[in-house]
Amino acid sequence: MIASRRTVLTAAATALLLPASACTGRSRDDVLHVAIVSKGFQQQFWQAVKRGADAEAEKQGVVLTFEGPPTESDIEAQITMLQNTVTRNPDGLALAALDSRAAARALAEAEQKGIPIVAFDSGVESDLPVSTVATDNAAAAREAGKHMAELLGGEGQVAVIAHDQVSLSGTDRRDGFIAGIEEFAPGIELLPTQYGGGDQAVTANIARSMITANPDLAGMFGTNEGSAIGILRGVQESGRDDLAVVGFDSGRAQVEAIRDGEMSGAVTQNPVAMGRITVQTVLAAIRGQEVEEVIDTGFLWYDADNLDSDEVQEAIYL
Repeated sequence: MIASRRTVLTAAATALLLPASACTGRSRDDVLHVAIVSKGFQQQFWQAVKRGADAEAEKQGVVLTFEGPPTESDIEAQITMLQNTVTRNPDGLALAALDSRAAARALAEAEQKGIPIVAFDSGVESDLPVSTVATDNAAAAREAGKHMAELLGGEGQVAVIAHDQVSLSGTDRRDGFIAGIEEFAPGIELLPTQYGGGDQAVTANIARSMITANPDLAGMFGTNEGSAIGILRGVQESGRDDLAVVGFDSGRAQVEAIRDGEMSGAVTQNPVAMGRITVQTVLAAIRGQEVEEVIDTGFLWYDADNLDSDEVQEAIYL
């Protein structure tokens, strides 16, 4: 779960500054500033990450800024936010990169300024981050593939609609699900993966088109909250009620769909813990303490059978 150690952590909303100086009695200039740039802001997942980060920042008496683009397909907006953040010279930086390559220049500038960098949610294709705080996305999606195989009895046609093909979370979830299907149900036919940018409306249109073009389709998997709900909308609009729909994440709409029997199940991360641990890791890096190179924040499969269990209720974000 944990790798080797290293020593060192709007249409989107405007960043929130916590009143840390009031809590500590120090002036604003004396308070550490942790800057977080996420993949999004409005989605329930990122709001849950923010809640965890806010709580930890307040506990630690530091200033936190948290921002992200309007959608998870808006790479340019995120890079602009990242560049502006580095210009403000925070004490530490955390990034959930939409596109690792596009972020490279800004991260190199942060490293040159001596700003410790922590990746979260998605890894960054660079050795600049001192730590990565994330779900093991490939393992989580493999679990989703295993359950899809069970739902379909090991046969049938399955489609995947992913949120992107440039972030590590997007590719790991796509590839992990495919690996799970190939391992647990080699008899299942996988259709070519489609990409909807995590946008519900775009994904719904893709899902509806795939259902029309593939009348034998038996199951669909969405790699994030927007993808899963978009698939569900497409299924509903197509008039099909016999498809197994499996998702990733656990926003209110997915939880309600699973409770109502419209979605078969999903894998959830623990975004509140991710936000909390990200701030802890950034602060450790700022203070020159040891941090783990990879910190796995875990995942759970949930469906109608275990939805109300304490373990699942602690992880879902409503």
